[in-house]
Amino acid sequence: MPRPRQPKRFAQVRDDLGCHMGREELLAALAAPDARVTNTAFSGLELSGVSANGTVFENVIFRGCSFDGVSLANCTFTDVLFSGCRFVRGDLGRSWLNRVDLRSCSAPGLSFLKSRLTGVSLADCQVAYADLSEATVERLAAAECNLSEASLHATKLRHVSLEGCDLSRATVFRTSLSGIDLSTCEIAGIRVSSDLRELRGAVVSAEQAVQLAALLGIKIKEEEWL
Repeated sequence: MPRPRQPKRFAQVRDDLGCHMGREELLAALAAPDARVTNTAFSGLELSGVSANGTVFENVIFRGCSFDGVSLANCTFTDVLFSGCRFVRGDLGRSWLNRVDLRSCSAPGLSFLKSRLTGVSLADCQVAYADLSEATVERLAAAECNLSEASLHATKLRHVSLEGCDLSRATVFRTSLSGIDLSTCEIAGIRVSSDLRELRGAVVSAEQAVQLAALLGIKIKEEEWL
């Protein structure tokens, strides 16, 4: 029996990284302009209503943490792992995520608006309604993720891998999906331009091709057998 495929990893951080910063020290860093949080792990951390001030996170792990109404906009993340974390009304807009992994996270509506993503993986994450509008994305790997009704408006995508993801009712206006393999994904109700220009060059399954033909008003005639 073949071994299950391991999700792609980008974050170059050791899994056994320990905690070297307490909650109060972290809060002080978030409040200070352009502070750095490096070489530390947080487990079971709960933050609510906090806004960062251009914080730089480098070589950091968040395990089972909760972020409720927390703004991490305008921050920089390098070699960061979020594992089993929960985001409510989360904001990562205008941030740079460089070699960042999210594993089994719940983050409905998480905003990456106008962010830069270079080497980001999402595995088994609930990110329905996520906003990646006007983001620049290069090297993104998503596997078994719920991205239903996500917004990818005017998003620049390069080297993107999507495996077993739910993209139903996602909005991809002015975003080219050329070269992206959608054949294992759910794309029912995907929102594109009337001429489907966003889907030109995308790889789809035969069943998906029938769904897309319906968007153009094309009816596929079934063969009649005598």
